[in-house]
Amino acid sequence: MNVTDRRFMALALSLGRRGQGLCWPNPAVGCVIVKEGRVVGRGWTQPCGRPHAEPVALSQAGSAAQGSTVYVSLEPCAHHGQTPPCAEALIAARVARVVVAVEDSDARVSGKGLAMLRKAGIEVTTGVLADEAARDLQGFFLKTDLGRPFLTLKLATTLDGRIATASGESRWITGPEARRAVHGMRMRHDAVMVGGGTARADDPSLTVRDMGASHQPVRVVVSRRLDLPLMGNLARSAQEIPVWIAHGHDADTTLQATWRDLGAELLPCGLDGVHLSAPAVLKALGKRGLTRVFCEGGGALASSLLATDMVDELITFSAGVVIGAEGHPAIGAMGLARLAEAPRFDLVSQCAVGRDILSVWHRVEAQRQAR
Repeated sequence: MNVTDRRFMALALSLGRRGQGLCWPNPAVGCVIVKEGRVVGRGWTQPCGRPHAEPVALSQAGSAAQGSTVYVSLEPCAHHGQTPPCAEALIAARVARVVVAVEDSDARVSGKGLAMLRKAGIEVTTGVLADEAARDLQGFFLKTDLGRPFLTLKLATTLDGRIATASGESRWITGPEARRAVHGMRMRHDAVMVGGGTARADDPSLTVRDMGASHQPVRVVVSRRLDLPLMGNLARSAQEIPVWIAHGHDADTTLQATWRDLGAELLPCGLDGVHLSAPAVLKALGKRGLTRVFCEGGGALASSLLATDMVDELITFSAGVVIGAEGHPAIGAMGLARLAEAPRFDLVSQCAVGRDILSVWHRVEAQRQAR
């Protein structure tokens, strides 16, 4: 792997990230076209997934694409969907070489796009910055392979792991810089998810604010009985910004009709004991096409997701505040008898955000694979 390939693939990856949260159910792909050491075209998957990154970059490059090297973060598609295959577009443009970070796991594409390019006499190189690309595209791969989206769990807590006082007061534990950072994180996900308890207690909007966003994520609420405020922020805005509610099959039929009339989409899910099954909820979201979900609690939902090994990324904001044992914990009871049963995460990064500490943790894959 040469330095030039790494440099231009890094650019393709950065372009692909611009589509995160905007192009589901399609993957957020980036593409760079280089001719004689100069970038002549670049593109990324556009909102709602069309057009793909490659035709956007080819359109910009025009005739300069002939004889060029194309860097793309995911294997070019090989099937006819709403648009012709990107592999065919690259062949028609008579590019000389295609560098791909990772192959597509979708059975309609897997290996076929690369085979089409090679058959046309185009030189193909794979595996450039593959680990970085796999991380960026993990949500798409999880949806394709396991039927569920990538799940980020965000917790904003005191130093002693509390999210509210005994009386329920929680605004604001973290500072304005941390809260603004959370809006940026919401922008890069397809959906923002909370539990029913959080929806009842906080009456959240779950929107991206003060970031110049032209697109809002889907708002997802996990509520077995659909006992949510009918005059709250989510209900009042469901016609304008999507609200999806995961509920039990035993939810009151009148409430189901009421929420549908308000504009919400209902997702019936199975139970795990007395609570909704976290895997079933994520499978329902994956079936609807979501690839990246940003969960903001509360404690019961967080514990359910952690206990069932559904959390891929854990983001914590720790504030320099101490509440004490009478405060509400960030994570509910998990019923662990042994420390060996506890989910473990690797620290990826840590930094100060205002007066708070932001930590990013990724699931320990070795433990996941051992289960």
